[in-house]
Amino acid sequence: MDIVRKIEQLGIVAVVRAKSAAEALAICKACQKGGIEAIEVTYTVPDAASVIKTLTDELNDQILLGAGTILNQHMAEEAIASGAKYIVSPGFDQSTALFCVKMDVPYFPGCLTITEMMQALASGVKMIKLFPGSAFGPTYVKAIKGPLPDIKIMPTGGVSLDNIKEWFKYGVAAVGVGGELTKPAAQGDYDGVTAMAVEFVKAVAEARK
Repeated sequence: MDIVRKIEQLGIVAVVRAKSAAEALAICKACQKGGIEAIEVTYTVPDAASVIKTLTDELNDQILLGAGTILNQHMAEEAIASGAKYIVSPGFDQSTALFCVKMDVPYFPGCLTITEMMQALASGVKMIKLFPGSAFGPTYVKAIKGPLPDIKIMPTGGVSLDNIKEWFKYGVAAVGVGGELTKPAAQGDYDGVTAMAVEFVKAVAEARK
């Protein structure tokens, strides 16, 4: 619960995808340099477990590190053993949810429908990853919070500097940001990633005023 609260306080999680472990490490460090403390290393990154372990060893007290694109309990076990403090999935998997509850590690499953969210909440999930956020947009959060007013939602996919204010207006707990944030890394421009991180941190602060 402390981690869930911390992510809610920070308001933003960097979602890191990369073509290599070295690129992922560079992106994560660039995001941290730009002020984003919560970082999700996705399991689409080659040798993601080693990336998580390296970051844990080097920046453990400076970032809140999680593992993303976790599809099953086995992957969750490996990620947690490598140092991941929370687990993120593109969909809801009950065995992973129950395992994470047992391990006292937050699990943020990707859900889109009310039914999926209710199933996740019943399995002990404390925050829902609304995925893909681009499917319905910020106003969908308002619709969800009608019947589920206390639900904590973190949209991922479709969050940009242009619409981040709208997401918070309708009551999200935090946002997950990937493509727009890390795009400069495709050209090897990690300073550009840092600059984008600074802009996103500012945008979250402005949206919450």
